[in-house]
Amino acid sequence: MKIKGFTYGYAARRGDYRSSGGIKSQDLLYELGNNWVCLAVLNYQKTFYSTEIPFDYSRTPTDRDIAFAVEKARSKGVKVCLKPMLNSDDHMWRAHIGFPDLTMGDKDIYWSEWFKSYTAFMVHYAELAEEYGCEMLCIGCEMLATEHKEEYWRELIAKIRKIYSGKVVYNTNHGKEDTVPWFDELDYIGTSAYYMVGKESSDKSAMTAEWEKVRERLNKISDKMKKKYIFMEIGCRSAKGCAAMPWDFAHREFPRCEDEQANFYESCLDVFMDEERFAGVFWWDWSTFIYDTAEEAGKDIGFNIHLKKAEQVIKRKYRG
Repeated sequence: MKIKGFTYGYAARRGDYRSSGGIKSQDLLYELGNNWVCLAVLNYQKTFYSTEIPFDYSRTPTDRDIAFAVEKARSKGVKVCLKPMLNSDDHMWRAHIGFPDLTMGDKDIYWSEWFKSYTAFMVHYAELAEEYGCEMLCIGCEMLATEHKEEYWRELIAKIRKIYSGKVVYNTNHGKEDTVPWFDELDYIGTSAYYMVGKESSDKSAMTAEWEKVRERLNKISDKMKKKYIFMEIGCRSAKGCAAMPWDFAHREFPRCEDEQANFYESCLDVFMDEERFAGVFWWDWSTFIYDTAEEAGKDIGFNIHLKKAEQVIKRKYRG
């Protein structure tokens, strides 16, 4: 069965999953008919060149919070992908986390220190994923400047496999699906599928034609690697022009447009949901605290789909 998923909880803080607002948001999410949820648990390092990843449970969900969210999904018959994510407090995109290749003797100074810290970070969540029975674990997201460090990633995956028995995936960025040398160690080809399918037109038919080109390319990669691909992230804001750069979250001056967002959603699912090489999708994202009135939805130009046309697309596709 295809993964009909949604991402929940990005940037949540301690206690948010278990709060009344968090619970209400989760209940509304599970009305979509999704059979998977991706819990995006965010942690931070100080700068993009820091080698230490400290835990700060005042800023990120605790283990108890995660356990609660997993049990909530279980009560709805929904499977869970646990996705620990790393951001940089200097507001640099995590894709830039990286270091010069400097050595002292046979030691790779900066990279070895960072991977030591990142491995401790990821092993903690691998242990939780195993204990809580999460069906999938995502071991990284869009960390492009680290992906060439093949030896370190293979060592991390080997440690994860000894701890965690579920499916293991990594989330690279669109266009990079065939450049990660250690994808052979994983269960799926994971990508952030923010493809610019609305660059020429925001019409559904035009986007469909662009998605078909994406499908052709990804199918070739799938055949070569002998693995299915997952859209670990994908989405589009309800604002005019966002289908041309669906990753965008910064341009608040764009006029609101539900049609473009809905066309992005529907054209993608039309092209991919019957494709055998496609494992499924986790849309980005359902807010930790979601609005619940049409008036609030009418002012929102973010990735949220609640009470918008794209939500009706998802309900129709997921429930059908």
